[in-house]
Amino acid sequence: MIRFLKSLRQLAWFFILTATTAALAQEGEEISAGDSDWTRIVRTSPYWVSQGVFENILTIRRWVLKESGYCSSPDRHIIFDMRGQFLAWISDGDDREATQRRLNEARQSLYDKGRVETWVPGDAGQTGYPFALSCDQPHVNINEAVARYLGTLPGDRIWGAWDDLSFATSGAPGALHDALLYVSQYRNSQNRLSLPKTLPRYLAGQILIESGAQARAHSRADARGILQLSPAALGDCEIAPRNTWHRLAQIDCALRLMNQNARNLEPVFQQRFGDLPDSKRNRLFSLLLIQAYHGGVGRVQALLEDPVLSQPSEYFADNHERFTAGDIAFGLIFHNLGRDRLGLASLYYVADVQLATEALCRTPRLKPTEFCEWK
Repeated sequence: MIRFLKSLRQLAWFFILTATTAALAQEGEEISAGDSDWTRIVRTSPYWVSQGVFENILTIRRWVLKESGYCSSPDRHIIFDMRGQFLAWISDGDDREATQRRLNEARQSLYDKGRVETWVPGDAGQTGYPFALSCDQPHVNINEAVARYLGTLPGDRIWGAWDDLSFATSGAPGALHDALLYVSQYRNSQNRLSLPKTLPRYLAGQILIESGAQARAHSRADARGILQLSPAALGDCEIAPRNTWHRLAQIDCALRLMNQNARNLEPVFQQRFGDLPDSKRNRLFSLLLIQAYHGGVGRVQALLEDPVLSQPSEYFADNHERFTAGDIAFGLIFHNLGRDRLGLASLYYVADVQLATEALCRTPRLKPTEFCEWK
């Protein structure tokens, strides 16, 4: 399958797969092996296939981020099904065409062995099924990013002032983690934020994924800083050009944008998922806020209220006992792949943020703290 470059703000991610067009899942429609349009597989998949998809995608992305498991060698492709379940891996060929042939041979072999119900050959501009993901993708070094975020080295510690915020001093600088807590707690004390209690933890994970916690991160799309804020976002937060890279300003702005997204999303979210148990509802809302930060709050709102796009959310709300919060968040995307510019990159971003957050909360410093209580 032909690789192409797709930027996720500062990080350049190579994806072997993009979603083109898809419709909602329907029962009863038959598909045949070698069908030329993989989207028919999505159209015929019932909503229950989203059971377990969150953990399955986490596993695949963990291999990529950690260069481990079936991605211990970068010259491989992972093959997985619509539930994110790993099926096989191949060694890459000498060129793209050779790799594509190997992928299609593996797909047909999986079908012949009864591992999948159908298969679709991939080609230039044509997504194949089962899906494939290249292990050879530039990605953040999680260990280095965690160390930078926690201020392990003196050069990674910060101090400064922004707006009415003042953090640490030049003689006693603090870790980026402490700066995030300071800004979040200060704005909460001013009643300027109305966000889930766990949101700062995910924002920490976003800092790792967006920039590797590097202050001068700069993407081809001109997103800047530790939270890869776009010029429009920087303008909305009234951050002058001289303060573009200011880490307190970046955190403050990201929290402000998250809060705006939460206000816009909460009414329709509560209408759709208000009956979920508190912990599940709060976790789902946090995951959707991460999704909104990545792809825009309007797209997430549409998943909950658009007459067509909201049909999966209606099913998941009525049958939430069968799914985790992560499964629901991912299911809303999967069953709308290709609609409103939604693709698997949306799932990968949220998965990577989750993995980065978990990595932070495995450190001796943060593991025993309230910050990492997964309630």
